[in-house]
Amino acid sequence: MISGSQCRAGRALVEISRGKLARRSGVDEEIIERFEHKLHAPQPQQVAAIEAALEELGAVFLQENGGGIGVRLKFTSADAKQIARLEGEGGIAGNDRVP
Repeated sequence: MISGSQCRAGRALVEISRGKLARRSGVDEEIIERFEHKLHAPQPQQVAAIEAALEELGAVFLQENGGGIGVRLKFTSADAKQIARLEGEGGIAGNDRVP
């Protein structure tokens, strides 16, 4: 289950307004606003609907893993191919230390 902060960050990453998220998720815009500002805890099914709508738009929610919770964007298939190509270039690893 995502937090209000993750909701706000996810919305920013996928560039969607509260109003559009409300329409996509079926959750009232005021509930989303109060959730993001930690003023109200929505019903679990409402949070799940918000999370699903944001994930559908490309947000990936990271749960607590010792490093904190977070959110990031999904890689597109083109991004994944580019990363794989760059990782496979090889070569001699250099020293990253700056004098």
